[in-house]
Amino acid sequence: MPDAENFEPKIVAFLCNWCSYAGADLAGISRLHYPPSIRVIRVPCSGRVDPFFILQALQQGADGVLVSGCHPGDCHYLTGNFVARRRFAVLNDLLQFCGIEPGRVTFAWVSASEGERFAKLVTEVTEKVKKLGPNRKLKKELP
Repeated sequence: MPDAENFEPKIVAFLCNWCSYAGADLAGISRLHYPPSIRVIRVPCSGRVDPFFILQALQQGADGVLVSGCHPGDCHYLTGNFVARRRFAVLNDLLQFCGIEPGRVTFAWVSASEGERFAKLVTEVTEKVKKLGPNRKLKKELP
């Protein structure tokens, strides 16, 4: 078990194919540095991220979850990011009701031209999850 000082969080990032994933790609191409704590799952649209996926990620050992999509009005599928925003608001309330600390799950907008913003966002999310410590509330322990 890692001690709190050396704790490196595992963060699952659901990134929209059209904007946020391209922003992550731009950050990589631009050689911007950000913590290697995220595991990216490329999704067609942030509106396709079922809240169950977020709960499942936390249950299977992720210390944090980042969902990122296109800015409002820029969705490739017109309203997918609005659907995601509504789902996230409801999920946030549910997570707080279940005792999950605010900040363990983050929702953000990143466009394809915002590589620098993506790197900064990952750094901020990683620092926030580091302060919260390892996820122990929803994580399934194997016998």
